[in-house]
Amino acid sequence: MKMGNDSTVTKFFLVGLSKYPELQLFLFVLCLIMYVIILPGNSLLIVISTFDSRLHTPMYFFLGNLSFLDICYTSSSIPPMLVIFKSERKSISFIGCALQMVVSLGLGSTECILLAVMAYDRCVAICNPLRYPIIMNRVLYVHMAAWSWIIGCLNSLVQTVLTMVLPFCGNNVIDHITCEILALLKLICSDITINVLIMTVANIVLLVIPLLLIFISYVFILSSILRINSAEGRKKAFSTCSAHLTVVILFYGSALFMYMKPKSKDTKASDEIIGLSYGVVTPMLNPII
Repeated sequence: MKMGNDSTVTKFFLVGLSKYPELQLFLFVLCLIMYVIILPGNSLLIVISTFDSRLHTPMYFFLGNLSFLDICYTSSSIPPMLVIFKSERKSISFIGCALQMVVSLGLGSTECILLAVMAYDRCVAICNPLRYPIIMNRVLYVHMAAWSWIIGCLNSLVQTVLTMVLPFCGNNVIDHITCEILALLKLICSDITINVLIMTVANIVLLVIPLLLIFISYVFILSSILRINSAEGRKKAFSTCSAHLTVVILFYGSALFMYMKPKSKDTKASDEIIGLSYGVVTPMLNPII
Protein backbone atom coordinates (compact mmCIF):
# COMPACT_ATOMS: atom_id res chain seq x y z
CA MET A 1 0.00 0.00 0.00
CA LYS A 2 1.48 3.35 -1.06
CA MET A 3 1.71 5.72 1.86
CA GLY A 4 3.88 8.51 0.49
CA ASN A 5 6.52 9.33 -2.13
CA ASP A 6 7.92 5.96 -3.12
CA SER A 7 7.60 4.61 0.41
CA THR A 8 5.54 1.61 1.37
CA VAL A 9 4.34 0.62 4.83
CA THR A 10 2.77 -2.83 5.02
CA LYS A 11 3.48 -3.56 8.68
CA PHE A 12 4.41 -1.82 11.90
CA PHE A 13 6.85 -2.83 14.62
CA LEU A 14 5.68 -2.31 18.20
CA VAL A 15 8.82 -1.70 20.24
CA GLY A 16 7.28 -0.26 23.40
CA LEU A 17 8.96 -1.52 26.58
CA SER A 18 11.44 -3.51 24.45
CA LYS A 19 14.23 -2.07 26.60
CA TYR A 20 12.74 -3.83 29.61
CA PRO A 21 12.52 -7.58 28.81
CA GLU A 22 11.95 -8.50 32.46
CA LEU A 23 9.05 -6.03 32.64
CA GLN A 24 7.59 -7.46 29.43
CA LEU A 25 7.66 -10.96 30.93
CA PHE A 26 5.98 -9.70 34.10
CA LEU A 27 3.30 -7.84 32.08
CA PHE A 28 2.73 -10.93 29.92
CA VAL A 29 1.89 -13.03 32.98
CA LEU A 30 -0.10 -10.22 34.61
CA CYS A 31 -2.17 -9.45 31.49
CA LEU A 32 -2.83 -13.15 30.89
CA ILE A 33 -4.13 -13.58 34.44
CA MET A 34 -6.28 -10.46 34.16
CA TYR A 35 -7.72 -11.59 30.82
CA VAL A 36 -8.65 -14.96 32.33
CA ILE A 37 -10.51 -13.03 35.05
CA ILE A 38 -12.10 -10.50 32.67
CA LEU A 39 -13.82 -13.01 30.36
CA PRO A 40 -15.75 -15.13 32.91
CA GLY A 41 -16.34 -12.18 35.25
CA ASN A 42 -17.98 -9.93 32.68
CA SER A 43 -19.72 -12.86 30.95
CA LEU A 44 -21.26 -13.95 34.25
CA LEU A 45 -22.57 -10.45 34.87
CA ILE A 46 -24.21 -10.40 31.42
CA VAL A 47 -25.78 -13.84 31.93
CA ILE A 48 -27.13 -13.01 35.39
CA SER A 49 -28.59 -9.64 34.35
CA THR A 50 -30.16 -11.25 31.27
CA PHE A 51 -31.82 -14.27 32.85
CA ASP A 52 -32.77 -12.86 36.26
CA SER A 53 -36.02 -10.95 35.70
CA ARG A 54 -35.46 -8.97 38.92
CA LEU A 55 -32.42 -7.36 37.28
CA HIS A 56 -34.26 -6.13 34.18
CA THR A 57 -33.68 -2.52 35.20
CA PRO A 58 -31.83 0.36 33.51
CA MET A 59 -28.88 0.04 35.91
CA TYR A 60 -28.22 -3.61 35.06
CA PHE A 61 -28.94 -2.99 31.39
CA PHE A 62 -26.13 -0.41 31.35
CA LEU A 63 -23.91 -2.74 33.38
CA GLY A 64 -24.52 -5.48 30.81
CA ASN A 65 -23.51 -3.07 28.04
CA LEU A 66 -20.39 -2.12 29.98
CA SER A 67 -19.45 -5.76 30.50
CA PHE A 68 -19.97 -6.61 26.82
CA LEU A 69 -17.88 -3.56 25.89
CA ASP A 70 -15.07 -4.64 28.22
CA ILE A 71 -15.05 -8.17 26.75
CA CYS A 72 -14.77 -6.78 23.20
CA TYR A 73 -12.20 -4.16 24.19
CA THR A 74 -9.86 -6.56 25.95
CA SER A 75 -10.29 -9.28 23.32
CA SER A 76 -9.14 -6.85 20.64
CA SER A 77 -6.08 -5.66 22.55
CA ILE A 78 -4.83 -8.23 25.08
CA PRO A 79 -4.25 -11.30 22.81
CA PRO A 80 -2.20 -9.26 20.25
CA MET A 81 -0.39 -7.63 23.17
CA LEU A 82 0.54 -11.04 24.60
CA VAL A 83 1.88 -12.10 21.19
CA ILE A 84 3.94 -8.90 20.96
CA PHE A 85 5.40 -9.49 24.43
CA LYS A 86 6.62 -12.99 23.46
CA SER A 87 7.51 -12.31 19.81
CA GLU A 88 11.02 -11.50 18.64
CA ARG A 89 10.03 -9.29 15.69
CA LYS A 90 7.01 -7.69 17.39
CA SER A 91 5.28 -6.81 14.12
CA ILE A 92 1.65 -6.21 13.16
CA SER A 93 0.21 -5.75 9.68
CA PHE A 94 -1.02 -2.37 8.46
CA ILE A 95 -4.63 -3.61 8.34
CA GLY A 96 -4.29 -5.32 11.72
CA CYS A 97 -2.98 -2.11 13.24
CA ALA A 98 -5.86 -0.09 11.77
CA LEU A 99 -8.43 -2.61 13.03
CA GLN A 100 -6.91 -2.64 16.51
CA MET A 101 -6.97 1.15 16.63
CA VAL A 102 -10.54 1.55 15.37
CA VAL A 103 -11.87 -1.06 17.83
CA SER A 104 -9.97 0.16 20.89
CA LEU A 105 -10.67 3.84 20.21
CA GLY A 106 -14.33 3.16 19.44
CA LEU A 107 -14.96 1.09 22.55
CA GLY A 108 -13.00 3.50 24.74
CA SER A 109 -15.06 6.42 23.42
CA THR A 110 -18.27 4.48 23.99
CA GLU A 111 -17.31 3.74 27.59
CA CYS A 112 -16.78 7.46 28.26
CA ILE A 113 -20.37 8.21 27.24
CA LEU A 114 -21.79 5.10 28.86
CA LEU A 115 -20.31 6.01 32.25
CA ALA A 116 -21.96 9.44 32.01
CA VAL A 117 -25.29 7.81 31.10
CA MET A 118 -24.97 5.51 34.12
CA ALA A 119 -24.33 8.53 36.37
CA TYR A 120 -27.52 10.16 35.08
CA ASP A 121 -29.43 6.94 35.74
CA ARG A 122 -28.20 6.85 39.35
CA CYS A 123 -29.00 10.54 39.74
CA VAL A 124 -32.61 10.04 38.66
CA ALA A 125 -32.96 6.91 40.83
CA ILE A 126 -31.83 8.69 43.99
CA CYS A 127 -33.10 12.22 43.42
CA ASN A 128 -36.48 11.26 41.91
CA PRO A 129 -37.21 7.70 43.11
CA LEU A 130 -40.99 7.95 42.65
CA ARG A 131 -40.71 9.20 39.06
CA TYR A 132 -37.74 6.96 38.21
CA PRO A 133 -39.75 4.24 36.34
CA ILE A 134 -41.47 6.94 34.27
CA ILE A 135 -38.35 8.96 33.44
CA MET A 136 -36.04 6.00 32.79
CA ASN A 137 -38.46 4.01 30.68
CA ARG A 138 -37.27 1.25 28.36
CA VAL A 139 -37.38 3.38 25.22
CA LEU A 140 -35.20 6.06 26.80
CA TYR A 141 -32.49 3.85 28.31
CA VAL A 142 -32.21 1.67 25.20
CA HIS A 143 -31.81 4.80 23.06
CA MET A 144 -29.22 6.22 25.48
CA ALA A 145 -27.15 3.03 25.27
CA ALA A 146 -27.51 2.85 21.48
CA TRP A 147 -26.37 6.44 20.99
CA SER A 148 -23.38 5.81 23.25
CA TRP A 149 -22.27 3.05 20.88
CA ILE A 150 -23.05 5.06 17.74
CA ILE A 151 -21.19 8.20 18.81
CA GLY A 152 -18.20 6.22 20.08
CA CYS A 153 -17.90 4.18 16.88
CA LEU A 154 -18.31 7.23 14.60
CA ASN A 155 -15.57 9.08 16.47
CA SER A 156 -13.26 6.09 16.16
CA LEU A 157 -13.97 5.58 12.46
CA VAL A 158 -13.33 9.23 11.60
CA GLN A 159 -10.09 9.50 13.58
CA THR A 160 -8.73 6.16 12.36
CA VAL A 161 -9.43 6.87 8.68
CA LEU A 162 -7.94 10.37 8.88
CA THR A 163 -4.82 8.91 10.50
CA MET A 164 -4.25 5.86 8.30
CA VAL A 165 -4.65 7.71 4.96
CA LEU A 166 -1.77 10.05 5.77
CA PRO A 167 1.78 9.27 4.56
CA PHE A 168 4.13 7.51 6.97
CA CYS A 169 7.09 7.82 4.54
CA GLY A 170 8.56 4.52 5.63
CA ASN A 171 8.27 5.23 9.37
CA ASN A 172 6.88 2.00 10.79
CA VAL A 173 8.42 1.66 14.27
CA ILE A 174 5.79 2.42 16.91
CA ASP A 175 7.14 3.28 20.35
CA HIS A 176 4.21 1.63 22.08
CA ILE A 177 2.83 -1.82 22.91
CA THR A 178 -0.39 -1.31 20.91
CA CYS A 179 -1.50 0.61 17.83
CA GLU A 180 -2.51 3.64 19.86
CA ILE A 181 -3.50 6.73 17.87
CA LEU A 182 -1.10 9.11 19.65
CA ALA A 183 1.81 6.78 18.85
CA LEU A 184 0.74 6.51 15.19
CA LEU A 185 0.48 10.28 14.75
CA LYS A 186 4.16 10.63 15.72
CA LEU A 187 5.14 8.59 12.64
CA ILE A 188 3.29 10.70 10.07
CA CYS A 189 5.52 12.87 7.89
CA SER A 190 2.91 15.40 6.78
CA ASP A 191 0.80 18.08 8.45
CA ILE A 192 -1.45 16.63 11.16
CA THR A 193 -3.18 19.88 12.17
CA ILE A 194 -6.62 18.54 11.20
CA ASN A 195 -6.02 15.33 13.15
CA VAL A 196 -4.96 17.23 16.26
CA LEU A 197 -7.95 19.57 15.95
CA ILE A 198 -10.43 16.68 15.62
CA MET A 199 -8.79 14.82 18.49
CA THR A 200 -8.98 17.93 20.68
CA VAL A 201 -12.68 18.35 19.91
CA ALA A 202 -13.28 14.64 20.54
CA ASN A 203 -11.44 14.84 23.88
CA ILE A 204 -13.67 17.72 24.96
CA VAL A 205 -16.88 16.03 23.78
CA LEU A 206 -16.06 12.50 24.96
CA LEU A 207 -13.88 13.11 28.02
CA VAL A 208 -14.38 16.57 29.49
CA ILE A 209 -18.14 16.99 28.95
CA PRO A 210 -19.11 13.48 30.19
CA LEU A 211 -16.85 13.93 33.22
CA LEU A 212 -18.49 17.30 33.92
CA LEU A 213 -21.94 15.70 33.64
CA ILE A 214 -20.86 12.93 36.02
CA PHE A 215 -19.61 15.54 38.50
CA ILE A 216 -22.90 17.48 38.32
CA SER A 217 -24.89 14.25 38.72
CA TYR A 218 -22.96 13.34 41.86
CA VAL A 219 -23.44 16.81 43.33
CA PHE A 220 -27.21 16.24 43.10
CA ILE A 221 -26.81 12.67 44.35
CA LEU A 222 -24.77 13.73 47.37
CA SER A 223 -27.20 16.50 48.28
CA SER A 224 -30.11 14.02 48.07
CA ILE A 225 -28.28 11.42 50.17
CA LEU A 226 -27.54 13.97 52.89
CA ARG A 227 -31.25 14.79 53.10
CA ILE A 228 -32.15 11.15 53.85
CA ASN A 229 -33.07 10.87 57.51
CA SER A 230 -32.15 7.26 58.29
CA ALA A 231 -28.52 6.11 58.36
CA GLU A 232 -29.56 2.83 56.71
CA GLY A 233 -31.19 4.73 53.86
CA ARG A 234 -28.10 6.88 53.33
CA LYS A 235 -25.90 3.76 53.34
CA LYS A 236 -28.10 2.00 50.80
CA ALA A 237 -28.23 5.02 48.49
CA PHE A 238 -24.49 5.54 48.66
CA SER A 239 -23.74 1.85 48.02
CA THR A 240 -25.61 1.99 44.69
CA CYS A 241 -23.28 4.77 43.51
CA SER A 242 -19.93 3.94 45.10
CA ALA A 243 -19.12 1.15 42.61
CA HIS A 244 -19.86 3.34 39.61
CA LEU A 245 -17.85 6.21 41.09
CA THR A 246 -14.86 3.90 41.65
CA VAL A 247 -14.89 2.80 38.00
CA VAL A 248 -15.23 6.44 36.86
CA ILE A 249 -12.17 7.49 38.89
CA LEU A 250 -10.06 4.59 37.58
CA PHE A 251 -11.10 4.99 33.94
CA TYR A 252 -11.19 8.76 33.59
CA GLY A 253 -8.09 9.29 35.71
CA SER A 254 -5.88 7.26 33.38
CA ALA A 255 -7.65 8.40 30.19
CA LEU A 256 -7.28 12.09 31.07
CA PHE A 257 -3.61 11.53 31.87
CA MET A 258 -3.04 9.94 28.46
CA TYR A 259 -5.05 12.26 26.22
CA MET A 260 -5.17 15.65 27.96
CA LYS A 261 -1.60 16.07 29.17
CA PRO A 262 1.02 17.99 27.12
CA LYS A 263 2.39 15.74 24.38
CA SER A 264 6.06 14.86 24.16
CA LYS A 265 7.90 13.38 21.21
CA ASP A 266 9.06 10.32 23.15
CA THR A 267 6.76 7.79 24.77
CA LYS A 268 7.65 7.03 28.39
CA ALA A 269 7.32 3.56 29.87
CA SER A 270 5.02 5.06 32.51
CA ASP A 271 2.63 6.21 29.76
CA GLU A 272 2.33 2.68 28.39
CA ILE A 273 1.80 1.16 31.82
CA ILE A 274 -0.83 3.77 32.70
CA GLY A 275 -2.48 2.97 29.37
CA LEU A 276 -2.81 -0.61 30.59
CA SER A 277 -4.75 0.60 33.62
CA TYR A 278 -7.77 1.66 31.58
CA GLY A 279 -7.23 -0.99 28.93
CA VAL A 280 -6.85 -4.02 31.21
CA VAL A 281 -7.20 -3.20 34.92
CA THR A 282 -10.51 -1.32 34.72
CA PRO A 283 -12.31 -4.04 32.68
CA MET A 284 -11.12 -6.62 35.22
CA LEU A 285 -12.34 -4.58 38.20
CA ASN A 286 -15.76 -3.66 36.72
CA PRO A 287 -17.55 -6.95 37.53
CA ILE A 288 -15.71 -7.30 40.84
CA ILE A 289 -16.69 -3.80 41.97
